[in-house]
Amino acid sequence: MRLLQSIVVTMGPRFKNLDRDTPLLLPPNLRDWLPADHLVHFVLDAVETLDLRGFRVNERGSGDEQFPPSMMLALLIYCYATGTFSSRRIEQATHDSVPVRVLTADTHPDHDTICTFRRQNQTLFAECFVKVLQLAQELKVAKFGQVTVAADGTKVLANASKHSAVSYERAGQMIEQLELEVKQLLAKAEAADATPLEEGLKIPDEIVRRQQRQAQLARARAEIEARAHARYAAQLAEHQARLAERQAQQERDDKVSGPGPKAPTPAPKPRDQYNFTDPESRIMKAGNGEHFEQAYNAQAAVTVDSRLIVGARVSSAPNDKEQLVPNLAAIPSAVTDVAAVLVDNGFFSEAAVRAVEQTAEGQPGGPMVYAAVEKTGHHRNVADLEKQADPAAPPAGASATEVMRHRLKTKAGRALYKLRQQTVEPVFGIIKSVMGFRQFRLRGLEKVSLEWTLVCLSYNFRRLHRLGLSEKLAAAR
Repeated sequence: MRLLQSIVVTMGPRFKNLDRDTPLLLPPNLRDWLPADHLVHFVLDAVETLDLRGFRVNERGSGDEQFPPSMMLALLIYCYATGTFSSRRIEQATHDSVPVRVLTADTHPDHDTICTFRRQNQTLFAECFVKVLQLAQELKVAKFGQVTVAADGTKVLANASKHSAVSYERAGQMIEQLELEVKQLLAKAEAADATPLEEGLKIPDEIVRRQQRQAQLARARAEIEARAHARYAAQLAEHQARLAERQAQQERDDKVSGPGPKAPTPAPKPRDQYNFTDPESRIMKAGNGEHFEQAYNAQAAVTVDSRLIVGARVSSAPNDKEQLVPNLAAIPSAVTDVAAVLVDNGFFSEAAVRAVEQTAEGQPGGPMVYAAVEKTGHHRNVADLEKQADPAAPPAGASATEVMRHRLKTKAGRALYKLRQQTVEPVFGIIKSVMGFRQFRLRGLEKVSLEWTLVCLSYNFRRLHRLGLSEKLAAAR
């Protein structure tokens, strides 16, 4: 007995043997390197089930062997879903990340191949966005018949600095300054006894540099003027609608207070901006309106039941006032039928609500809109806690604002509208804080829209994985 005790005491700690030098005798199954419920397995299985025909490949088969498009698509979806967006970092992940090495089967597409595939396959991403939602519906993970959606927008930084922008007023001032400097340089060139420039500087080169800058600023002012005219056309239609509504109220002898609506002007505003790096981006209020950023307005429509994104688009408008109609138009009819839409007061306008809820003949025919018509605080006083009966319905011929205010004061309207905050805002929080997507990598509205579609597609993959679609896929095979 004492001998056994002495043996136990002298054995010491035991460690696993780590052998990094002996080569593997049999090729391993790469999928065994990850847990069975890992996101990579779901992405690979889901992409394989999608019938996608929008790939852009070299049909002739000339040149080097191509990476399978389905693998490239799965690579982008997984990397975006896990917070890797740069093509160079994705290339590095094919060497450093075990899940990515499993996904690529230990192959390594370079960053140029990844970037080119992403840039050239906008149609593919849109097609995949729709079909993965249809797959979720077929496997009964989500239901899309007569759904309620919450729509909202979030500011995402453009791939451009706000310091690369110039205002309409400042551009005019700089053009005048450059014209004066060109005249001074020409006068200096003609003067025989002029003081020479610094070493390495030549008068002709300095003149050309200023003239090129003048041309850039002139193009910037012309673009700002064109935007102002487009804005004027949109505002004029809204102004005329307000005048007509005011006239109708007067004819009904309704009380009309205050002066009439102010007519818009086609002239650019002095602070209207143009960015030289990404001209289609805009200076927008960020945070709680405390500062400004060069950004795009990324929009999403999310179902309240599943929190899946069913509509995604990008706008260069700095606010959401005209985004309600195009947001609903971005929801594919093949995926879902919208019964109600929840939006905050930034989306509300009588014209937008009318366009959504009514047909061209003025008959009810669209989803019901629940939109706040004014900002309200989150604090509830004692009177708000008391049980209250629904207010009386507004009289016939009431304005859309009065109808909407009554709709949100009813018990059913209040309960439904509460779902907005807990539906779309958490989605933006996951995209920005969990996935880490806060800035576009591409430039221009078309390419930025492509990337936002890819971001929303990747979010949906994360969400469907959590909802158990991977188990449904395994059971269906």
